[in-house]
Amino acid sequence: MSSSQKQPHVLVISYPAQGHVNPMLQFCKRLVAKGIKATFATTLSFSKTDVYFPKLREVGPKSLSDLVLRLDCPIAIIYDGFLPWALDVTKRFGLIGAALFTQTCAVNSIYYHVNRKLLTLPLTDSVVSVPGLPRLENYETPSFVHKLGLFPAVCDLVFNQFTNIDQADWVFFNSFYKLEEQVLDWMGNLWRVRTIGPSLPSMYLDKRLLDDKDYMVNILNPRGIKCMNWLNGKPKSSVVYLSFGSMTQPGPEQMKEIKCGLTDGGFTFLCVVKSCEEDELFKEFVNGKSKKGLVVTWCPQLEVLAHDSIGCFITHCGLNSIIEAIGLGVPMVAMPQWSDQTTNAKYVEDVWGVGVRAKPDANGLVSCRDLGLCIREVMEGEKGIEIKKNVMKWRDLAKEAIGAGGSSENNIDEFVAELKLQF
Repeated sequence: MSSSQKQPHVLVISYPAQGHVNPMLQFCKRLVAKGIKATFATTLSFSKTDVYFPKLREVGPKSLSDLVLRLDCPIAIIYDGFLPWALDVTKRFGLIGAALFTQTCAVNSIYYHVNRKLLTLPLTDSVVSVPGLPRLENYETPSFVHKLGLFPAVCDLVFNQFTNIDQADWVFFNSFYKLEEQVLDWMGNLWRVRTIGPSLPSMYLDKRLLDDKDYMVNILNPRGIKCMNWLNGKPKSSVVYLSFGSMTQPGPEQMKEIKCGLTDGGFTFLCVVKSCEEDELFKEFVNGKSKKGLVVTWCPQLEVLAHDSIGCFITHCGLNSIIEAIGLGVPMVAMPQWSDQTTNAKYVEDVWGVGVRAKPDANGLVSCRDLGLCIREVMEGEKGIEIKKNVMKWRDLAKEAIGAGGSSENNIDEFVAELKLQF
């Protein structure tokens, strides 16, 4: 992203995962629309986490320094919260440093408390208390907190996001004020915290950026025509949509239960299963000839969630997926897998009231029967009506936040004004 006119120039550094790239690119688009030149950068490839993270910390600072020297005088660096070393480089060059966190303020507050030893691991109490957050059962904290020792490289990454955060000039969250009001107020006492979300393409929200119709980048191979054609003609709010994001997929036993819950329950469904073309379990639903179900390796999720036929979203509870569902008014069945998703699922059900959680059994599996009951609870009956009412309320608040005069829009304007003042 660039412009030939002389403008304030920001460099935006992202961790190379879809859930990070999407909101950071969307922030770039908002800045460009307000007269800021934005250069977006990430790594060319991504390997196993235990190799990638140490290597990135080793070579990243020099690569970023070289990039700053090559570019046309950036005055600020907006860096992904996963890359705190970028702030050290920023300050060495005397630039404005802005952190952008792509997980919820609530989740990051938990990580902050661990980093500052305000929350001691391993957890010893069954209930966790963090300022600005609801009461959390042990298992409702992020998996890196309540399952200590799993994915040590990722644990190190998320807990150490806050090692130098006190030096940041701005701290941004892909959220909006009314969505996380209490924890944002608490964290605002520590730093210059601002929300800039929801970071969805403008044509799905405020419709003020006419060319902003998609995210621009898909890490997975995009082939979406078949699923959109299949959805056309399906009755309104009749289809269950299932996707577990770009990084995780449940194991084979859980997938058997999912298929059973969908087929035995008589639901019409669209499922994204990355291995479906090789998986015998879903063979009958891959070719698009079944009227009851379609299984694909990828689909354009925003277009799917915006389709009138979608009545329910079974989600892993990555923040991007939740924000998309809220922004498009789609109720959810939460099936968190790991990371921040367990805490996000708590908010989906108990705080925002926009869905229900499918609870796993003693073996860690959500049963066929329980999944079917959750889907019916969301799509039918009195509770389903209340959930739909709540999600439409939050959809309107999301549009208000990013619209003209909204809280997130005002925060972006404040940042832009400072950039232009420093230019």
